[in-house]
Amino acid sequence: MKKKMRAARYDQFGGPKEVKTGEIEIPELKEGEVLVKIKAAGVNPVDAVITKGYYKDMMPHSFPVIPGWDFAGVIEERGHAARRFEVGEEVYAYARRPEVKWGTFAEYIIIPDSYLATRPKNVSMKEAAAIPLAGLTAYQALYIAARLSEGQKLLILGSSGGVGSFGIQLAKAKGAEVIGVASSKNHEYMRSLGADHTIDYKDKNIGEAVKEIYPEGVDLIFDCTSGDSLQQSLKGLKKSGKLVSILNQGEDLDPNIDFEFVFVEPHAKQLESFREMVEEGKITVKVNQTYSLEEAAEALKQIETLHTTGKIVVVP
Repeated sequence: MKKKMRAARYDQFGGPKEVKTGEIEIPELKEGEVLVKIKAAGVNPVDAVITKGYYKDMMPHSFPVIPGWDFAGVIEERGHAARRFEVGEEVYAYARRPEVKWGTFAEYIIIPDSYLATRPKNVSMKEAAAIPLAGLTAYQALYIAARLSEGQKLLILGSSGGVGSFGIQLAKAKGAEVIGVASSKNHEYMRSLGADHTIDYKDKNIGEAVKEIYPEGVDLIFDCTSGDSLQQSLKGLKKSGKLVSILNQGEDLDPNIDFEFVFVEPHAKQLESFREMVEEGKITVKVNQTYSLEEAAEALKQIETLHTTGKIVVVP
């Protein structure tokens, strides 16, 4: 008899309201794969977006779908040739597979061991689970796409959310100067992460506010919100500057802007680098809310508001 697990799942698109919790069979362990007992799963805005079917033409989906791409947990079984980690080791991963089906809002996940990295030992399982997708997104945007370097001036739109919070800390680790953009209630939080300056997007035009701080403009804009905030901010970008976005794909931008869209990819080696920075105290993780597996739909509704400070997690 096949083993079963509890998982949040949905059988059709329609948003978080379609997500229900129940039992589902654990798939068979194959070559190069491991079975991981999930201790916590990070929740990200993309998880709610996917429940609405917005990515169905970009990636194949197979119902029922278990939401979630982030997790931290413990290896329980190993398939043939899966020898990177021992049974009992604690790991974390960004678990996006080519097919959208087996997510992390569940008691277990089967995943190739090539996806896994050793989890940071100086933080909790909940905090470790909150890192992979948001942490890798910020890492790939700032360190890979933008090639951020010491002394550069950076504007982060949506800098109090999961990706933006890591963006501030990664930028400071490189020795960059950071302007964080969020509502005024989050300014103290952004400064605690290392932001040199803060702007309230409700208070004034973002681009004009940037010019008041740096008359020559910033070297880089890291866009985690898009929309009107992005359009306003372009006034504050140097002509030689670069724009990196995780939402806008360039459809409404001046083609003369040095622009790059980033869609985060799984990368175990980068997660190991991230672990080192966390263990060295260069990066902290704030988990603001915790939900049970039965509350997965509520967690998705909350993340959908785009007004979460720090991170939220689901604990099976």
